[in-house]
Amino acid sequence: MQTHLGSQPTFWEPLALMCSLRPQIANTRFATNNPTLTTVALEKPFCVFDGSLSQGVSYVVYLYVKADAGNSSVTDNSSKPLDTTFQETNGGQLGPYKAATFGVPNCASPPKLSDVTDTQKVSDLLNQYLLRVGDDRSCLYDPNFQGACNPPLVQNTAYRFKYILVDKAAGVMKDQTLWSDQIKTNKMKQSSTIDTWPGRRSGGMIVVTSILSTLMFFLLLGFLASIFCVVNGSGEPETAMETRHESQITQQGVLSVQGSAETAN
Repeated sequence: MQTHLGSQPTFWEPLALMCSLRPQIANTRFATNNPTLTTVALEKPFCVFDGSLSQGVSYVVYLYVKADAGNSSVTDNSSKPLDTTFQETNGGQLGPYKAATFGVPNCASPPKLSDVTDTQKVSDLLNQYLLRVGDDRSCLYDPNFQGACNPPLVQNTAYRFKYILVDKAAGVMKDQTLWSDQIKTNKMKQSSTIDTWPGRRSGGMIVVTSILSTLMFFLLLGFLASIFCVVNGSGEPETAMETRHESQITQQGVLSVQGSAETAN
């Protein structure tokens, strides 16, 4: 799919005739951080399989992923799709694995570019347009998981992708795209290569850092002041209690002496 969603809205219908049928990385307008260390966002195959659809037949699209450079087959000799998994293929190193299944995208009702700026619709737009490979972190460790497992990809690794159209009732492949060009996941930066020199930072970052440092100083100063007040204040009641206690003893002693004197008289 060489044409992207960033083109004119009318491009969807002639897409199958215009493009070489290869899965493409998603438009950066809709997936700004793509690929990541462990994911790759692809365009779904809009208007790619329409010429292979028969009325009254139910279809589903499979996505296959592999990490080798060959043009591997994803069906057996009877055109039935392979059910190979991430674990069986060592994450695609030993051959393609089935990573996702979804319904055939509706070419008659493609995503609307105007919905990109609508916060209430953008989530549905991205789900309709994008397929994120490597987005499921739990399926590998869930013993009750059913379906295609789409676990995180390996960083700094080149992958290739293929869509196929499957007749759900017959369980056979009816059409397919070519394998995509290699798309490489990002590589994690070493901490030693991260530039921390303040001169490289923006003015806004420096201002924010200065403000936070000042606030931290005043908070620390207030904390120390409150401790000082508590320590000094806690000694006064004890002194007062001791004074009152001594006064009571003295008064009792005086009263006792007076009482004895009166008795003697």
